[in-house]
Amino acid sequence: MPDESVLEKTYDHRVDPAHGLGLQRVDAANRSLDESVAVGDRDTVLVPRGYHTVSAPRGYDLCHLNVMAGPTRAPAIANDPDHEWMLR
Repeated sequence: MPDESVLEKTYDHRVDPAHGLGLQRVDAANRSLDESVAVGDRDTVLVPRGYHTVSAPRGYDLCHLNVMAGPTRAPAIANDPDHEWMLR
């Protein structure tokens, strides 16, 4: 805070069809954290900090439940400035 809240997050994934896959990248602006993982149906990913992009290949539906925990209930977020051009 004030720019971004201090939260730990988990992403619980569901993929349809269940044999499908998705991808999640968890990275920090200073690259002290930079991990990409393949996720399947019912997989959980811990997001201790940073950005956390989720995607799935064509032909698979992927949804996730995002659970957050922290000292305050203030979900202030920020987009990764390296990829803001995609939001325009």
